[in-house]
Amino acid sequence: MSTKLPLCLAFLLTSLTAFGQYNPIQFGLQLSPSFSYLTTDNNLIESDGTNLGLKLGLIAEYYFQDNYSIHTGLNVHFGSGGALRYDDQFTSVDIWRESLAETLTNPPSPSQLSGKTFDYSIQFVEVPLGLTLRTREFGYMRYFVQPAFTLGIVSGSRGSIKNASFIDAGENFKISSEVNALNLSWGLGGGIEYAISTSSSLIAGLAFQSGLLDLTTDKDTQLMRDQRSPAEDNSKGRVNSISILLGIMF
Repeated sequence: MSTKLPLCLAFLLTSLTAFGQYNPIQFGLQLSPSFSYLTTDNNLIESDGTNLGLKLGLIAEYYFQDNYSIHTGLNVHFGSGGALRYDDQFTSVDIWRESLAETLTNPPSPSQLSGKTFDYSIQFVEVPLGLTLRTREFGYMRYFVQPAFTLGIVSGSRGSIKNASFIDAGENFKISSEVNALNLSWGLGGGIEYAISTSSSLIAGLAFQSGLLDLTTDKDTQLMRDQRSPAEDNSKGRVNSISILLGIMF
């Protein structure tokens, strides 16, 4: 009995020490440049520009195995969006009616908007949820892949119209009534994690994110072409982005 007790105490102490050193929860920060653009399912409404933006936020990870974790966080995505050009075949482009009426003393008629490019600049508050799958360590490095879904809440939206004589080229205005409030996207990222201490690491990589929901509001909007009846603009405008992942975990 005298030998068993010290052995049990030693085993318990070792287990508690190991448990104390193992932290299944990690936090981090990211500062990731992004390039985003809009696409639609209407071949007469073309993607016509890329927005340079920035993702800034908090990362949280829960490890359920040594190299596998569930990640989430809270990001602000500045400067997301893109530009859409409405083809010259449209004789009438009746969109952004409310925003243009609030901005301009003499709003343009729908016929003046044919062939114009509408630029969306959107700010999202994003909550991602996904997995992080890591390789074993190679020296100080290991590689990772991150599939994820992201819920985006629009927290700000500005718009401008390119190549239009009725508005200054650099003028932008609120378009909150032209944008849906929520966005859901799927994404896939990957990169390298470099250990700088026993508990901290730098991360770098690339991530692609593709919207699943219609970002543009089609209510009370119409497009017209010659020899066709008026049709509601029910195209789906989705926002996609490519981000350069830069961050630190601690």
